[in-house]
Amino acid sequence: MKTSRAARRVRPPGRTLRMIVGLATVVGLAACGPGVAAQQGGSAEPKSGGAVTFLIDSLGDTWIPNNSAISSFQGHIWGHVTDKLVYVDDKGEVSPWVAESWEQNTDATVFTLHLRKGVTFSDKTPVDAAAVVANLDIWSKGDPARGINPIGLFPKTYDHAEAVDPATVKVTFKAPTLGFVPTLGYHGSILISPKTIALPAAQQADLANDIGSGPFVVSSWKQGDSVVLKKRDDYNWAPAALKHQGPARLDTITYKQVAQPSLRTSAVRSGQADVAYNPSPQELQSFKDQGFTTATPRYLGFVNGYALNTKVAPYDDVKVRQALQHGIDRKEIISTVYTPDWLPAQSLFQSNVPGSTDRSADFAYDADKANKLLDEAGWAKGADGVRAKGGKQLTLTLYANPYLATSKSVDELVAQQLGKIGFKVDIQAFDVVTFGERVKVNSPSVVAYEVTRSFIDAGTVAGVLTDANKGENWFGLGQSDQKLVDLAGRVAKAASVDERKPVLDELQGYVLQQGYFVPLTQIVQRVYLQSPKLHDVTYNGLAYANYYTAWLG
Repeated sequence: MKTSRAARRVRPPGRTLRMIVGLATVVGLAACGPGVAAQQGGSAEPKSGGAVTFLIDSLGDTWIPNNSAISSFQGHIWGHVTDKLVYVDDKGEVSPWVAESWEQNTDATVFTLHLRKGVTFSDKTPVDAAAVVANLDIWSKGDPARGINPIGLFPKTYDHAEAVDPATVKVTFKAPTLGFVPTLGYHGSILISPKTIALPAAQQADLANDIGSGPFVVSSWKQGDSVVLKKRDDYNWAPAALKHQGPARLDTITYKQVAQPSLRTSAVRSGQADVAYNPSPQELQSFKDQGFTTATPRYLGFVNGYALNTKVAPYDDVKVRQALQHGIDRKEIISTVYTPDWLPAQSLFQSNVPGSTDRSADFAYDADKANKLLDEAGWAKGADGVRAKGGKQLTLTLYANPYLATSKSVDELVAQQLGKIGFKVDIQAFDVVTFGERVKVNSPSVVAYEVTRSFIDAGTVAGVLTDANKGENWFGLGQSDQKLVDLAGRVAKAASVDERKPVLDELQGYVLQQGYFVPLTQIVQRVYLQSPKLHDVTYNGLAYANYYTAWLG
């Protein structure tokens, strides 16, 4: 969905010049659009035509569909070039898309998908049952021999899929998999042409070779610089939930990489670009006051927080973990780093996730309780205010998540708060590539792994909490906590929402009471500043801005 903060970053020679040149390119791409004063009072009726320029901080490091950063930067592009089998809105409601209907057997082990007819990839080949089976297989298994990964939260209970006829797919699982259909709306579940799937990874990494069935196609792209999309004139199978059919209204969308946030926002303010991604939350009210549109959609998934590695002392002690939970003041985080658009965490999950319950009492800020827990665990404060036990100080290293612009600021505030109860906190910050190489779940050097993971259905979370069924084992527990294994398994194997609901509530409470997870805030990973001339932008359950229905006026 992490160099010491105290270290000063030295700007390489020529960096400023490169940024200025990049912004000059944006001006050309935006066709010298009018400033804000000239953009007011546009038509209220949707109209076709026009080009939108979207300034983004990164475009990721690979375009191999299964391996790309679909959950962060590249999902913006994939969401316009590809379709999904189902559409999931910001409340977690599932509705038809390429799959126009479906049914399941009584124990949720066999699903039958009925495909919409007439859907084609951009090369005019059909999105038929054979194509869907090829996608299901690659999402589930990947292809390690070619260096292609499986999709992270695709159900691990998947057995096989078969084409019953050109418009019908039968999907079989080894165990009940209630979350299968919602997961088809997950950001990784993008429909790619079997021709693309069959290509070697090196050729899939060329975005021009990646064929989707979405409302836009790739017109041109340059790695680490820009991607230009143009609309498909023959597109006519959008999800009904978007209340628009036929081709997209916009002619083109240009995603231009501009690393400096102030340059992105300045370009939108001057009318040189239409969208700036991830402006500072503290600037949002000022932008609103000037007549700009801002958006802070929440995605479906885990709240922002730390998964604690219980294999590393002293975080193998439940009292130390609980003290860490109760030592964090989440209201101060929101008032200092964010705005009222952000909400405090209430559980493991965002409150808009179906099945999420309010478990905030399990980790509420209480400095007295945190101090008492550490005293009971034998950690005594020294003259410097840092607690120690057996000659070792109580230390914690936080790794700022480079995918979340506010992560470093939050970690700095958390370090101050925990310092008051006796923790000595160090902060490390890396770029996206280095973070991916050095900061990994279950690494003995990573005690607190910051989670910003999205998911569509809560039934899939069992695949991350332990290593049962090849799960990601977030807390380093393996299968040593049999109650957690049992609860996660029961959630995953539930055959109905009613059966799953009480177990899901118990699972949330247990994880929090054991101090395995430290919630911070409900996450808004994607923040948008938009020109007032841009209308009817929609946001799905993964908080991506979709410009299929958008228009300029």
